Amino acid sequence: MGAPQQEEVKGAEGNGTLDRSPTPISHAEFLLWKQRKDALAATKAAEAARKRAEDIEAGRIQLNGRELFEHEPWVFDDSRFEI
Repeated sequence: MGAPQQEEVKGAEGNGTLDRSPTPISHAEFLLWKQRKDALAATKAAEAARKRAEDIEAGRIQLNGRELFEHEPWVFDDSRFEI
């Protein structure tokens, strides 16, 4: 009879929610944080694109359809099959 009460208490503690209110920030602080976050995401995306382009040029990875069309358009030339 005591076990269900303990399980209920454990369930309430283990749900990951805390009863703290969030720290209030100003609109300017939020915009600064958002600008930094977007800049970091853009930097990571640019680095990933640069690395993928290097890997494509080196032939280390398989091309997807769009990349294949951009780098080797002759693969999609069906003129030799026309009558």
